[in-house]
Amino acid sequence: MRILFIVENYIPHVGGVEVVFSQLAEGLAAKGHEVDVVTHKFFGPKTNETIKGVRIHRVSCLGSRYVFTFTSIPKALSLAKKADIIHTTTFNGAPPAFLVSKLTGKPNLITVHEVWLNFWDSITDMPWMASQLHQILEGMIYFLKFDKYVGVSKFTSKDIEKTGIPKERIETIYNALDYKLFNPKKNSKAKSRKKLNIGSEFAYFAYGRPGVSKGFEYLLKAVPEISKKIPNSKLYLMLSTNPAYLEGYKELMKLIEDLEISDKVVILNPAKREELPEYICAMDCVVVPSIREGFGYAVAEPCTMEVPVVASDCSSIPEVIFGKYLLIPPRNPKEIADAVVKISKGKYKKSPKKIFSLDENIEGYLKVYRELVKVTTPK
Repeated sequence: MRILFIVENYIPHVGGVEVVFSQLAEGLAAKGHEVDVVTHKFFGPKTNETIKGVRIHRVSCLGSRYVFTFTSIPKALSLAKKADIIHTTTFNGAPPAFLVSKLTGKPNLITVHEVWLNFWDSITDMPWMASQLHQILEGMIYFLKFDKYVGVSKFTSKDIEKTGIPKERIETIYNALDYKLFNPKKNSKAKSRKKLNIGSEFAYFAYGRPGVSKGFEYLLKAVPEISKKIPNSKLYLMLSTNPAYLEGYKELMKLIEDLEISDKVVILNPAKREELPEYICAMDCVVVPSIREGFGYAVAEPCTMEVPVVASDCSSIPEVIFGKYLLIPPRNPKEIADAVVKISKGKYKKSPKKIFSLDENIEGYLKVYRELVKVTTPK
């Protein structure tokens, strides 16, 4: 089978969506399928190259995801003619993927990571006009009616259904974890703490992009109470420095200053993905104060590393969390502080391990591909 992915971002651009699609594309190529990826070109990577069997075509778009929506069409159209199926994701790859699908008569599907309809103005830091524009653009994705919608959790699939998409067009396929990378047996807590210069303090960790939906401000507001009850404690905070999140980053740095907690918060430089397990295993606790998560890698990764987790009891998080954990109401610094203190005393819930297998992820998508190709192929 020949699969064409049209996605605005792909490796070496770093992010959760890029991990999802690079794992899937490379896994499909390893199984003998032909895989092409049309993505945006940014400074550094080659225009065309093959990585682990995946043919990558990077399209010039002035570094703008919005311009990519239009400049990607010629390349996507030429590749779509040879493809069996076209696969895209939210947001800016969706319109060109739908267009070339209809022009070539090839089936299409879209992976939805989060449904933000009616939430753009409350969980992003965009100006009102920009949030309303994105509300309209996202609404178009559900108006276009792709052949199949894939939610990365049951929560996300239910949200897709609420937009008016028929249930039979929706499939739930969980994102996959890299268990070779996130392997607790490969990392020693003592050695990692020594390497990262973490002393005997109670170390709690949070990481991700400083977007409003991640709720880091509520964690920072919990630090004074945590420090009061656990004097020998420090928050280790690793935030993306991507220019797209610069404003959010600055706001969090100012909040640290305003709360006078600079001595209780260690700001870490973003680590490469392959280095992340070492940071996680060095910690006594990981905190995920998100307001909304479509899947929640920041929850699943520390759980897999067998590190206790404090996380918001919202969206997909209860589906993903396992091991040693405490769920708390979102947007609540006091609840965060109380939960971290409980973790420090060894008080937490326990549940069996959950597996988010790459093989199951790939087979799930192949099943959808085959169904769509069978349905749309003339007899």
